[in-house]
Amino acid sequence: MTNDPGRPNKSMDEELIGMLKYLRLWTLLSHWEETLAEARKKRYSVERFLKIVLEQEYRAKCENGRLLRRKRANIPEMLEMETFPFSRQPKLDRKKIMSYYDSFDYMTKHRSMVWLGPTGCGKTGLATAFLLQALDRGHRGYFVTFPELLHELFQSLADRSEGKLLKRYLSYDCLVIDEVGYVEVEPAQVGQFFTLMHKRHKKKTTIITSNLGFAEWGSFLHNRHLTAALIDRLTENSHVINMKNCRSLRDPLNE
Repeated sequence: MTNDPGRPNKSMDEELIGMLKYLRLWTLLSHWEETLAEARKKRYSVERFLKIVLEQEYRAKCENGRLLRRKRANIPEMLEMETFPFSRQPKLDRKKIMSYYDSFDYMTKHRSMVWLGPTGCGKTGLATAFLLQALDRGHRGYFVTFPELLHELFQSLADRSEGKLLKRYLSYDCLVIDEVGYVEVEPAQVGQFFTLMHKRHKKKTTIITSNLGFAEWGSFLHNRHLTAALIDRLTENSHVINMKNCRSLRDPLNE
């Protein structure tokens, strides 16, 4: 019996094959003989047999959905929490980080997360790990760098698609904005960025990484009032993790 749903078992009639394809019951289609053989061998009741078939399809669809959400999230590197080298970052409070991760309240309570620290200390890896957990648990998410986001915002002004772009970014349950502070921001972009963050506040989860402390954000946003308002919103209902004393994981001496 082949596991390729495009080449079902010859013992199946074309009408049945057509129905299974129409209903997109790919797991049953590709495992028809095995499923029937197991049911006969273990003498399943009709109810038991139907339950097993439905459970198999459900699990397959959940897994396919999980993989599709990961694929669509634009994540440059799949950095899982299990692989983060906490042993090489002794000044990072692992217990606190894992309590945030295990409680999952950053999603259930729509809390934002802000990771502050020098380049290479692991901010992006940890932000990605939290995003991956959200995706694996059924939420839609996306990863974008701050320079990429600013470029998209600028382009949306030029082609008058700002409303459509904001709608897309507001639709993500979990949005990672990486490398905030690496580029200068034009006045119009500051307003767009603030609008996005304001509309997501307490409604969706936003995870931000930055190599600059909050006191330095005015240096690239160039708008004192909007900067203060943005930081106020970010800190009101957020987990702020300060990694300023952490070492660069890219340093060969930190092995």
